[in-house]
Amino acid sequence: MSGPSKPNLQPVTGRDDLVAWLESGCKPAEDWRLGTEHEKFCYRLSDKAPLPYADPAGGPGIRDMLKGLEAYGWTPVTEGENVIAMTRPDGSSISLEPGGQLELSGAPLRTVHETCTEVTTHRRQVREVAESLGVGLIGLGFAPTWKRDQMHWMPKGRYAIMKAHMPRVGQLGLDMMLRTCTVQVNMDFASESDMVKKFRVAAALQPVATALWANSPFTEGRPNGYRSYRAHIWTDTDNQRAGFPEFAFEDGFGFERYVDYLLDVPMYFVVRDGKFVDLAGRSFRDFMEGKLPELPGETPTMGDWADHASTAFPDVRMKKYMEMRGADGGPWSRLCALPAFWAGLLYDTQSLDAAWDMVKDWTAEERAALHAGVPGTALKTPFRDGTVQDLALEALRICRDGLGRRSILSADGADESGFLEPLQRIAESGQTPADELLEAFEKQWNGSLEPLWAAYAY
Repeated sequence: MSGPSKPNLQPVTGRDDLVAWLESGCKPAEDWRLGTEHEKFCYRLSDKAPLPYADPAGGPGIRDMLKGLEAYGWTPVTEGENVIAMTRPDGSSISLEPGGQLELSGAPLRTVHETCTEVTTHRRQVREVAESLGVGLIGLGFAPTWKRDQMHWMPKGRYAIMKAHMPRVGQLGLDMMLRTCTVQVNMDFASESDMVKKFRVAAALQPVATALWANSPFTEGRPNGYRSYRAHIWTDTDNQRAGFPEFAFEDGFGFERYVDYLLDVPMYFVVRDGKFVDLAGRSFRDFMEGKLPELPGETPTMGDWADHASTAFPDVRMKKYMEMRGADGGPWSRLCALPAFWAGLLYDTQSLDAAWDMVKDWTAEERAALHAGVPGTALKTPFRDGTVQDLALEALRICRDGLGRRSILSADGADESGFLEPLQRIAESGQTPADELLEAFEKQWNGSLEPLWAAYAY
């Protein structure tokens, strides 16, 4: 979910304002940045139970984690009396997912080296706070042992609205909110045509990323039959606002078409006087005409539009930048690989051309089959005369070349392609992280997930 933002009270005067809002994200290549976001589960070390927001019995809670981070220069953000996020002047924030997953929304940074330093610093800070509280942190795509009714809801107004609405539109939406974690990266574009090409490449290759990061094979202590159960959950969460954005491959796709897509996504809420107004299922088009019964005669602001854009959940999401949303959360060692993967594909002109050549003749049926098959079979998913493993190896080759041409070096002279090494091992072996977990579960852990907490701890 999106972190805290400043309200924009500029009125929406028409559809052109909404298009201009997206278009305002265009920036020259020298100003392109990477914003890496990742979530992790927090739990009590004493019994591996998920943390509540605040424990009335005096045990550790998520609120204590947030408050502990003040010592590192983070500033609290409150909703009512509750601390619900932390921010820093560089644009980074730490926020809460509905079930208490702790998310770092990183600052917009120029290089993968910088974003990896940020992730490493964050890991050290949260570990120090967690250790002082008797709390553990773990990176997986889905909570491996906890049942839905064990999870604790965080006290945020938007989550209360979503909690009530999700069961109306899908069977797994509450699991998405409470029991999943992801890692994603935010990317820039130079122009509408650049956005279109990047969006299409990113959408087509998102199942490849899902396969490489597949890391959620357990539900309530047992194998669930998937490599990325998190990705499967999105297929039955809310199909009016989630899933594969096939419309991006239609002739004429651009900012206007994406605005029309967002206008077709039902609303969740608006914020008025610091409080969330439940508008779940309402039409933003009706809102623009002053026809919402909850807000009679009132029309939206650009802040309302920005909030609404954050409630659509396609595999690639556009705001004033694009979000790559296909990867399971995982251990620290793989977090830096995601910005490297997408920067290598999208931030080098030759690589972007090569990636487009790779995917441009895929049919809608083939894209749909990839999207449907990868949650279950990941790299082994069939595609044409090969498998997704072949696609992953080709994508990584293109990516590595692109990072080499970027030629952005660390202090010790290494370029950004070194961050791809965990992915290269996965692609060459054909064994996803989920496959490795399942093998350990069956052959080393004797059918127990107790060793998992140490193996995947932050």
